[in-house]
Formats: sequence, C-alpha cells, structure tokens
Amino acid sequence: MTGRVVGVDVGGTFTDVTLLVDGELVTAKVPSTEGQSEGVMAGIEKACADAGISPDDIEGFSHAMTVSVNALLEESGAKTALVTTEGFRDVLEIGRQDRPSLYDLEAEKPTPLVPRRRRYEVSERTTTEGIKQSVDEDEVREVANSIRDDGAEAVAISLLHAYVHPQNERRVAEVLREELEVPVSASHEVLAEFREYERTSTTVVDAYVRPAIDRYIGHLTERAADAGVPQPRIMQANGGITDADTVRQKAVLTALSGPAAGVVGASAMSSGGSDDQDARLVTFDMGGTSSDVSLIRDGDVKRTTDGSISDRPIKTPLVDIETVGAGGGSIAWVDAGGALRIGPHSAGSDPGPACYGWGGTEPTVTDANLVLGYIGSSTSLGGELSLDEQAAYDALADLAEEAGMDGAVEAARGVYRVANANMTRAIRSVTVERGFDPRKFGLVAFGGAGPMHAVSIADNLDMERVVIPRASGVLSAYGLLAADEKQDAVKTYQRSLAAVDLDDVDGIYADLEEQVLAEISAPDRATVERTADLRYAGQSFELSVDVGESFSPRDAAERFAEAHEVAYGYQMDEPVHLVNCRVTATVERAVPDVEYAASGDAMKGTRTTTFEDGEYETPVYHRERLQPRQTVEGPAVIEQDESTIVIPPTWDVRVREDGTLVSEVGDE
Repeated sequence: MTGRVVGVDVGGTFTDVTLLVDGELVTAKVPSTEGQSEGVMAGIEKACADAGISPDDIEGFSHAMTVSVNALLEESGAKTALVTTEGFRDVLEIGRQDRPSLYDLEAEKPTPLVPRRRRYEVSERTTTEGIKQSVDEDEVREVANSIRDDGAEAVAISLLHAYVHPQNERRVAEVLREELEVPVSASHEVLAEFREYERTSTTVVDAYVRPAIDRYIGHLTERAADAGVPQPRIMQANGGITDADTVRQKAVLTALSGPAAGVVGASAMSSGGSDDQDARLVTFDMGGTSSDVSLIRDGDVKRTTDGSISDRPIKTPLVDIETVGAGGGSIAWVDAGGALRIGPHSAGSDPGPACYGWGGTEPTVTDANLVLGYIGSSTSLGGELSLDEQAAYDALADLAEEAGMDGAVEAARGVYRVANANMTRAIRSVTVERGFDPRKFGLVAFGGAGPMHAVSIADNLDMERVVIPRASGVLSAYGLLAADEKQDAVKTYQRSLAAVDLDDVDGIYADLEEQVLAEISAPDRATVERTADLRYAGQSFELSVDVGESFSPRDAAERFAEAHEVAYGYQMDEPVHLVNCRVTATVERAVPDVEYAASGDAMKGTRTTTFEDGEYETPVYHRERLQPRQTVEGPAVIEQDESTIVIPPTWDVRVREDGTLVSEVGDE
C-alpha cells in the first residue's frame, strides 16, 4: 500500500490514528469525545500536522467506532418497535432455556431492547413448506399507525420462517416503509438464517442501533468532506471493511468493529517471523475500558457467528473475540467479602484515572501501573497527557486502607495481579477451553495498556513468546489500513447430506455469490469462499467448513468430521446434516509497507519499578531508537508515545528488522 491513507479507531478512552505517508508511519492518540466524530477529526488533524501534510492530502480513510456497541452496553439506542407473527411476540423475551448460571434461581435475563407494549403481531402464517396465509395489508397499516402514535424511532420485522420464504415479510416491510419515516430492518435482509430467537434478536439489534449509526456516519462524512478527507470506509465485525452506505443500511455489521480491526492489525503486523510461529497467535488488546483476546491459527483470523453483546445474540459473522471488563481505566474496588475486584466500571476519558488530573479520584489499573513504576510521572500518554503521580498514590492508599493492605504500593501490586488474572482467564477461554494449548502459541500484545501486562500474563500461562508490533498502542487503527474488503451472505438449507439436492445447493450458492459480488466494490478482483454449516443428527450447534467451488456431500462430511475432532476431540457415526450455506467475497488489500529506521541513543534513564520479587532500578528505553537486531535484557521499560512495554526480570526482548519487539524467556 502506498500513498497517503489514514485509519482511525475510536475507543472508550482514546481515539487512535495511524497515517501512512509514502511508507512512513505516523501515529497519534487523542482523548475520545462524546461526539465521536469530533475526536476523529482532531486525531486526523494531529497526525497530519505531525506528518507535515494537510488533511486534504489524504487519499483514503478507514474507520472503526464504538457507536453501536456503546448503544447496546448503555441501552441508549433508538426507541424500537418489533413486528412479528401472531402468537410470537414474546420470542424476544423468552429466548433460550440455557443460561450462564444454571442453578441460580434469581438469575435475570437481559432486559429486551423492545418492551412488550411495542411488539406488534400480524396474522400471517409461513411454514418451512411455503406461505399458508398471506398478510393483510390493511392490518399492517393499522400496525403502522400504532407504531407512529407510539413515537418509535426504528422498526424491526421478524416473521416466522421468513428466512426460507420471505414473501410475507417483504410485503410487511414495503408497507411499513411506505407509511413510516423511520428505518425498517427486515430479518430476511439482515439474517436469512433459521432459529427464530437469534434471527429476531439480530434484527432488533440492527434496528436499535441503526439511527445512531446513520447519524454518526452522516456527521463524520460531513466533517470529513469539510476538511477535504474522503468518505470513510467502515470496519465490520467480520474483520473486513465496507462502504459507509452499506453500514448505514445494515448497522449490526459495525458491532465490535474496533476489536476486529485490532485482530486484523495483529495478524498483519506480526507476520515478520522467520518460522511458522507467527501463524499461531493469541491476540491481546488492552485498552482503556476492556481487554479483548482472540485466536489466529494457520495465519487466519478466527471468525464465528455465535457472538453476543450484553447477552444479546448477534448471528452475523464476526471476529471471534472474548472480552473482559479490565482496561487501563477499570476501577479497582473491594467487594462485600473484602476481596479486591477490577471493573467492569471504568473511569473512561472523563474524568479518567486519578493520575490524569482531570478530577478522577477512584483507583484504576493505570494508577497502579504508575505507582509500580511501569509508567513514570514524566511519561506523556499519547505524547500529550502528563501524569499526576501523587494523585495515583492517594487513590491507591485509600484502596489499601479499605482492603486492609500495607500502603499504596501493596494495593497497586494487588490491582496488577487481579487485572492479570482476569485477562489470563480470558486467554484460557479461547485456548484451553477450546482444545488448544496456549504454550504452543505466541501472545501478540497491543492497545495502550496491553504491552505493560502481556509478558507477566504470558509467564503465568507458561507461554514463551510475546510479540509487540511497532504500532502496538494504536494497532486497531493500523489494522484498518491492512483490512481487506469483505461481504458475507447466508441462506438456510436444512437436509441430511445423504438427501441434499445438488442442484438446489448449487443454485443457493450461485445466488449468494451473485449477492456478495453485487455488494463489493471490485467484483472482478474478488475471491469467493463457499462454506457450509454442518452438524451431526441431533446436535444443536454447527461447525463451518470450506466446501470449495463444487459442493460434494462426501467431501463436506469428511471435512466436518475433521473439524469436529479438532473442536471436541472425537468423531461420531451419526448422519451429517447441512444447515446453512455461506459465501464470503473478499477484495484483498496489500499490507502497508512501513519503513523502520532507528537513530539516536535509546537509553532515557532509569527509575524504580516493583515486580513480584521486589524493587529494581530499571533502565528505561525509547522504543523508536532501538536498533534492529538489538537485544535488551529484563527488567526493562520501553516507552513510546502510545504505549509502554514492561519486560520483567528473567525475560529478554529483541528487535526485528521492521521494529517489532519479540520478548522471550531469557537464558538461565
């Protein structure tokens, strides 16, 4: 990739920017703003100023944001109505019988995004065999009047079995779009897949966040145009970018777009090793409010269709990410039993951690890192924000008193250990709990706080290798420059493999391929991947396998058996059933060619740091001045504007030719 292109990722605390100017990478980090587009443009302007160019010199703009996920987490989305088949208005609330706390008699399900009074029924009937009762358009118009009178800001439609026969749902959508001036999301357009609850939930989520996404993209596009910046391309949860108009019409695609960009960036920027170790990575992204972990196997980013946000299912394809509420701004507190806890509440960017000096008084993980010496009082986060060391000590001292600990340093060590334990559990959930040995993977660390914790976490898991990409503090923004364009489509077709009609299956795949190629910007350059969701007879969940250009039941069954053994450790003699046909179209973008040229003295000085076995007078280095092939022994602190790397005793770190740092257990 050449030219002048920019990627901007909005996080809970900071907005990250990567600007590529003819091979030179310029990064910036600015505080996130309530109106996210303001922070985005401020970040672009800062990066451009640092690079010595004008914003109107930018040739391409890719973007990831948190608008949709914030709306779901805070339940601040649009006032939404749901239209469904008569007798099924409570599907959204009933959900599934499974629940995380099986024996908790007081366990509560999440509050439905659409209350019962705004769920409307229409007297139609569709089965898997076809339309049994057509919709009454007059009845639909009466429903439209009720929706209008109630002041709904968005409408979701999910009729029974519309995934296979959408005629009734299509007509309901047409009438509502004629009668109402609010966005209408229809399930056959959002997710043409069986399972009524999940399809309804996904469609409701799309409607719920769609007005906010539409407003945000509109404001950002206007601000960008005023500055001479091109219209943004948007990162989807599936790890691919698409045009702004697509996500304005299908907003659910933006869920978890920022974390997805981070995984893509980790995969792209960590591929400089001389062996196949970089094909097996656990990604670890620790930002201001949360930490995200994911798995890269055989060099491929792992995707799933079983995602959720706040326990609300989202079945569209997305990067398989496990999230925990532990970030640099996560607040430390003591529970009723006297145990030290971290998060999920965060100090955010306003007022932020106590050490920011913006009025925050509660102790956070960032305050603990400052007290432990991992970041110094002279450190300027994002190249701008100076830190108040005394405020951090005061906040940790108050926590120590409440927890019965011996002072601020002891409290800081406790906060660091608990935060690491939370993130260690998340890594185990994507490795050990899925049949993978974390010791056979490297840990790639990024985010503003990730490199401060990564080596200690790897040590806890007996992982022997940590990779810290050059743009680690803004890697999600870098991932936006490396992400391919992707479009997905799915269609349910339930048959035993022994009974499938090959003409039907080939026809479905042909239709899906035509759909995704029509939605992608350069169909002549696109590669198309066909996959199938398969399961053994009697199973409730599926595994997705590649089926190639021509569907073969025998080959599909063999690939499914192999995938099942990898996932669960065994195969079965039961018949294999086809459930869903999937197609993904991809237009590849070249990984940015970034130059690394170090100069000057890397040593900045020393400061006292506290590790598990005591205090050390630790050398502090400037990352951008470390020479290729240079090795630094731990303990060490390596600083850059966007993040800080902490190397504990017994670990070393070496510098690759491209500036990537690789930390490994040192020689005895």
